[in-house]
Amino acid sequence: MGSIGYTTLSRQSGLLNEMQVVANNIANSATTGFRSEGLIFSEYVQSAPGQESLSMGRANIRNTSLEQGTLSQTNGTFDLAIEGDGFFMVETPAGNRLTRAGNFTPNAAGDLVTADGFRVLDAGQAPVFVPGDAQTVSFGADGTLSADGQQLGQIGLFLPEEDAQILREDGVMFRVEGETVPAEDAKVLQGFVEGSNVNTIHQLARMIEVQRAYEMGQSFLDHEDKRIRSAIDNLMKS
Repeated sequence: MGSIGYTTLSRQSGLLNEMQVVANNIANSATTGFRSEGLIFSEYVQSAPGQESLSMGRANIRNTSLEQGTLSQTNGTFDLAIEGDGFFMVETPAGNRLTRAGNFTPNAAGDLVTADGFRVLDAGQAPVFVPGDAQTVSFGADGTLSADGQQLGQIGLFLPEEDAQILREDGVMFRVEGETVPAEDAKVLQGFVEGSNVNTIHQLARMIEVQRAYEMGQSFLDHEDKRIRSAIDNLMKS
C-alpha cells in the first residue's frame, strides 16, 4: 500500500473515533448534567532518512465542552442546578469527583446523595446531612441548607485551580488533578436541574458529515485495493 493509502487509513480511524463520540453525545442529549465531547484532529508526520515524509491525521485528543446546559424547573426539593461556573463535589469509592448533575435525594441515613448513591459534600468537603423529620428544606443561592428555618450547612460549589487539570471520567463526572477552590460567583437554584449541553441538531449534522467523509474514504480504499489486485494479476500473467 502506498503512502496515500496509509494516510487514508489513519483518516478513517479518526473518523470512526469521531463517529463514536458524536453517537455518545446524541445518546446522552437528555442526561442530566451531561457535558458534550468533541474530538480534535492533529497531524502526525513520519519521516526517515532517504525517504519521503508521510503526513497522517490522528484523532487522539478529546475536548469537553463546559458550557452551561439548559435549566429545567422541576420544583423538586432536592433538585439543584448551578448557574455560572462551578461544580458540586461528590464522594466516590475512587475519591472526590466534580459534577453538574444535581438531581439529588436523601438516602436512608439522611445523607444527600446522587442518583448513583454518592454522597454530596458541603463547603468543607463533609457529607451533607438532611434531617429526616424536617418539614421544609431550602437551599439559598450560596448553597446554604436550611431545615424548618434553621441553617444546617452549606452545599459546596467548587472550581479547579488555574494550574489544576480537570479530567473527564464519564459524561457527568470529572476528576481533578490538583486543588480546587470555592466557586464564589456560582449560584444554586433549588427546584431546577441542568440538562445536557449537547446541541442535538449540530451533532446530527456532524454525524452525517462524518459518515459521508468515511464513505468517501472507504470508496477510495476499495478502488485502491482493486488497483493493486489488478496489478498483481497482470504481473503473474506476464
